[in-house]
Amino acid sequence: MTFHGILPAVTTPFDDALAPDLEALASNLEQLIASGIHGVVGTGTMGESGSLSRDERSSVLRTIVEACDGRVPVVAGIAAATPEIAVGYVRDAKQVGVAGFMVLPPLLYNGDDREITAFYREVCDAAELPVIAYNNPHAAGYDLSAELVVALGAEFENLVQVKECSGDVRRIAQIIADSHGTLGVLVGGDDWAFEGLCVGAQGWISGVAGPLARECVELYDLIERRELDEAQALYARLLPMARFDMTPKLVQYYKAGMDEVGLAGGPSRPPRMALTAGEQHQLREALALVRTVAAA
Repeated sequence: MTFHGILPAVTTPFDDALAPDLEALASNLEQLIASGIHGVVGTGTMGESGSLSRDERSSVLRTIVEACDGRVPVVAGIAAATPEIAVGYVRDAKQVGVAGFMVLPPLLYNGDDREITAFYREVCDAAELPVIAYNNPHAAGYDLSAELVVALGAEFENLVQVKECSGDVRRIAQIIADSHGTLGVLVGGDDWAFEGLCVGAQGWISGVAGPLARECVELYDLIERRELDEAQALYARLLPMARFDMTPKLVQYYKAGMDEVGLAGGPSRPPRMALTAGEQHQLREALALVRTVAAA
């Protein structure tokens, strides 16, 4: 099994006491599914997984799986400093019924290829389900080269895709070619989604799809039909919102965007703080660019 299309990286709503608001999360998912998405990713960066306890992670994933109710697959984000912790998260997520995993290299340690391979071996063995290797050099401190990703895919049968977030669109074509098409690629950066999908990515794990799922699905469909002039025009309108993805405040920007469109965004847990007035203005300007054309 591989994943395709638009997979929003789901945020975790919190209530006023900063506890996970599972009812709001389920409501968000209903609206995302109604927008035509193809899957969801929970407990990733957008889900503020680093601020969740192990029990909270399981509760969040259980809520996502139950809300999706088999209509779209659910991928669990896994980020940990050691294989032992990562495997624990994997086992918890399997118990609630996820369809697969998105796995960063070990956090806080810039290992060599031998050590990274050993880490993925333990996680893939425990996962059994499909695994997406997540190449995010900024978040993990380690850059999974195209050569290493292809080698991991060849060694581990259930490592089926890579979420590529380096920003180098050339890697997508390289991974597809060097793996002879056996390893799929998912775009991981919102501000190069058009380029990545056009060059052969199977889908897009997206932050901006939180507030703008319908537009992201439309972009994917246009590219699939090779209606590239229309796709490029839509992408140009999405780009100001998409560019928030590659900033430290991506979670706050997209949660605030969700509030603006009637979804449950809400606050984030510290150390994240609310957007400043100037940042809110930037967000509303970017959002208005999409909304104004859609209403016309």
